[in-house]
Amino acid sequence: MPHVINSMQESPPVQTQSKMAGKAALYPIINRNKDITCDKSGVFQHLKDECLRKGVLFEDEEFPANDSSLFYSVGMPFKLEWKRPPEICENPKFIIGGASRTDICQGDLGDCWFLAAIACLTLNEKLLYRVIPRDQYFTENYAGIFHFQFWRFGDWVDVTVDDRIPTFNNQLVFTKSAERNEFWSALLEKAYAKLHGSYEALKGGNTTEAMEDFTGGVTEFFEIKEAPKDLFKILKKATERGSLMGCSIDSFVPQQFETRTTSGLIRGHAYSVTSVDEVTYKGQNVKLVRLRNPWGSVEWNGSWSDKGREWSEIEKTQKQRLQHQMKEDGEFWMSFDDFKRNFTKLEICNLTPDALCDDKLHRWTVSINEGRWVKGCSAGGCRNYPDTFWTNPQYRLKLCEEDDDPDVAEVLCTFVVALMQKNRRKERRMGVNFHTIGFAIYEVPKEMQGNKQHLPKDFFLYRASKSRSKSYINLREVSQRFSLPPGEYVIVPSTYDPHQEGEFILRVFSEKPNLSEETESQILDDNPKQQTVSTTAQEESEEDLQFRCIFEQISGGDMQISASELRNILNRVVKKHKMKTEGFGLESCRSMVALMDTDGSGKLNLMEFKQLWNKIKKWQAIFKEYDKDNSGMINSYEMRSAVNDAGFRLNSQLYEIISMRYANEDMNLDFDSFICCLVRLEGMFRTFHAFDKDGDGIIKLSILEWLQLTLYA
Repeated sequence: MPHVINSMQESPPVQTQSKMAGKAALYPIINRNKDITCDKSGVFQHLKDECLRKGVLFEDEEFPANDSSLFYSVGMPFKLEWKRPPEICENPKFIIGGASRTDICQGDLGDCWFLAAIACLTLNEKLLYRVIPRDQYFTENYAGIFHFQFWRFGDWVDVTVDDRIPTFNNQLVFTKSAERNEFWSALLEKAYAKLHGSYEALKGGNTTEAMEDFTGGVTEFFEIKEAPKDLFKILKKATERGSLMGCSIDSFVPQQFETRTTSGLIRGHAYSVTSVDEVTYKGQNVKLVRLRNPWGSVEWNGSWSDKGREWSEIEKTQKQRLQHQMKEDGEFWMSFDDFKRNFTKLEICNLTPDALCDDKLHRWTVSINEGRWVKGCSAGGCRNYPDTFWTNPQYRLKLCEEDDDPDVAEVLCTFVVALMQKNRRKERRMGVNFHTIGFAIYEVPKEMQGNKQHLPKDFFLYRASKSRSKSYINLREVSQRFSLPPGEYVIVPSTYDPHQEGEFILRVFSEKPNLSEETESQILDDNPKQQTVSTTAQEESEEDLQFRCIFEQISGGDMQISASELRNILNRVVKKHKMKTEGFGLESCRSMVALMDTDGSGKLNLMEFKQLWNKIKKWQAIFKEYDKDNSGMINSYEMRSAVNDAGFRLNSQLYEIISMRYANEDMNLDFDSFICCLVRLEGMFRTFHAFDKDGDGIIKLSILEWLQLTLYA
């Protein structure tokens, strides 16, 4: 295990490899859950009815039967043919005698992780037929179209496909059933490939991804060597509650992925856990675990294997209850002790987090927040990067009620945090991989509770986290269970390194109601209302007199200055203060004139100029505070603090816009851009407040008013 540097730093990230790849291929291959059981949008039924009306078979243009739907990184060494089931065999069936684990045999695609999850899914009929809608046939009303449903980042989506499947020599190339004329598993795989953009996108992964896409549940991970003492009890409860389970054997040597051990087990390969049970053997109670290899072959050959001598010494009724078969179908029993000795990882996907808690069933509350990390704005990295960590998205969590557990003396709230990356697998063809992700949880002091604003850098510099994810790891999701006293907390999800962009969802499951929401929900202008500035000679400082003199020289007889004249004045002043800057641009000065031009003349009088200069002096001091190396630049992360110091309270979306609009390619802002940004912010706030007569935070503008405001701003 990686060592912990200190209590305020993160351990080095844990890196996984795409090791659960499957049998060696014939060619190299480089919001809340919604329980739906039909196509609510009606797209599938509409397409099917249209095909039946026209007397044609459906052809899916979104996922065409050509190489673009297969692989994107390598060419094919031989030509595949896309065929419909009636072209492959006689009397094709969608499902024969109910969907079962033996209907799933891996082909020449490294997606054993996906197939292991399907095998688990077949054990729960209710879940199975939510993913695979009923009443789909190759006989009555056959139109060459099928549909499946998957949970995607908080919603259930319906995926429609045609039934053209890749074949070679009239044999299915990828997933197939043990029955040659059964096709539900092959079509389910095709729909999942479409969801991710191609078949190749399914190569390599973790069983939990598919488990959660089948259920909308939450996964918890166990390193088996470090698992709780009551692991067997946990497995048994998970089985009883319909949880999906997978396991694997780590291999840290890439050359050993998918290699067979002398015991018949495969390294770096995903297995399904399909049952747990106990038997009486030689007067002793023996704990057993049943596993399935997605290949549909290659089994454990040790104790309690299909041919193990132990079976001959137990009662026939026990053998029948355990459905023991001498059959090479990839499924086998092994003792729980052998399971712990041989396997290294266990994944349990719970429909709710109950399975790993206690003997009681609970009503869990789930809150879902969507967010993203944006370079230069909200991609701050982990706590090892204190200058940027605080800029990550922050989510306030209010734990209001303690658990109902009279056996526990301490008042605690149990909850599970699950951080999931979005769309990374689908974007693989563009070179995208999973980020290394994790999260930290901080307790919010009483004096700061109720304040929805983003917590600043200093808050994290001098406080240790209350809890955190065990490690940063490059999986789609990181999740963990916690028990903390009632109160207010802030969850900070992040990538391990800064500047890594991506979208995510953060789910919080709790036994009692919780409130989870992103900070910065309030947008405020804390600047005082504009005061009239006295211009009497007695109150003017020496600097003021110099400016009056300069103003009179440049403004001429009308005592007003244009944007170009303003530019000359400001650049002379900046040069005098020896600031490292190329000076103000004409566009910036036009914005300044628009901000201060109260009479609509397009120019500034002395009073308007004086008010502007006081603002610029304040903003200049803020800029210099963050420009510590006197480079004439501040980075976009520092910009967040600088904008806050200038009196503006914004949210993440607005900071992202500021970074895109005003930062350069290196995510830095010069003095001119900084001032221009603040001028624009002040002008927009001022205009909004002028129109918001009743102070309800909503204004209504005509098209003329909108154009007048935005064109002159």
